[in-house]
This record gives sequence, C-alpha cells and structure tokens, in this order.
Amino acid sequence: MKLKEKKNQLRTEYKAKRRAMDKSLKNEYDETICRRFTELASYRYSDVILAYAHLDDEIDLTPIIKDALSKGKRVAFPKCGKEGSMTFHFIKDLSELKPGMMGISEPDLSAPQYDFEDPSPAVCFIPALLYDKDGYRLGYGKGFYDRFLLKFKGTKVGVIYSDFILNEVPRGRFDLSADVLITEKGVRTVNAN
Repeated sequence: MKLKEKKNQLRTEYKAKRRAMDKSLKNEYDETICRRFTELASYRYSDVILAYAHLDDEIDLTPIIKDALSKGKRVAFPKCGKEGSMTFHFIKDLSELKPGMMGISEPDLSAPQYDFEDPSPAVCFIPALLYDKDGYRLGYGKGFYDRFLLKFKGTKVGVIYSDFILNEVPRGRFDLSADVLITEKGVRTVNAN
C-alpha cells in the first residue's frame, strides 16, 4: 500500500474513533492535558503561544489560551491561505476569531503576524489525528503545518489522547516531529529530527 493510502486509511479509522469518544471523558482528558502543559517550564518561560482553534473532537486548548492571555503572553492563531500557506496572527481576546477556511475559527488577516525571526521563546501546538512514540504526526493531509514548521524555531508541542499514539505512523521525508507530547497520562519529551 502506498504512503498516501496508508495515511488516508488511518485518518478514516481514527477520525471515527475520536468522534465516538465519550464527551465527558473527552472534557476530563482535555482539562488534564491543558493543566499538564501549564505546569511545564516551556510554558512558564514562553512569551509566544501559537495555538489552534479546535474542532469539536480535537483537544480544546481554551484553558491554556485564557491563562496565557491573562499572564500577558502573546497568543496567535493560524490563518490558512488557498495555496497551502499558513501564517499566525496575534489576538488579545478569543472573540476576535471568526469562522474561516473549512469553518475553522481564524484571526483577521490584518492582526499583527508572528515573525519567524522573533527571538522571544515560542511554543507551537500542532493539531493531529495521531502521533507516534517518536513525535511524528498524522495530520489532516493538507500540509499547512508541515510547511510552517520548516521555519519555526520554537518548541513544537503535540497534544493527543494516549490511545492515539501508535508505535509508528507512516511518514514521508518532509514530515517533522514534535518536541513534546502531552496526553492525559503524562508528558513525554521526544524529538527525532
């Protein structure tokens, strides 16, 4: 089976598995994952948080975002372009996000943009359907994060439910790993790059 077919098969299987999760258990796991992240030194010492607006069945980062904003950290969200580009734009409040591409909440394009040359300690959350034990991810297949992460120099954080970590996910030569994986069961430092 070709790489693309393997990835698509796993996407179909694990999207269904994630949709079938008990909502109260999901909420409990989300809260635990967010708490674990806010206890990390990489959070305490970061100035910039590159977050994402979650879809219904993705991990909800709202507690982290609210905490970061209340502590004066700069929080940015992705804005996806039609050509596969993705930029992050800073917000001061979650109400600034509006439905964008694929119905995902996005910041306004006129909001200040994250600069790769910014020397401030930064953390980027990387959404995924699956991760493997080495931090490689299976995303949604559009390549937005793969392209963005090639230039990103900060800490790459994967948040994922423990049942969605496999021994290995199919990957190509351009796939990058996270630096840290956070689940409801714990925190794991990885980085196979």
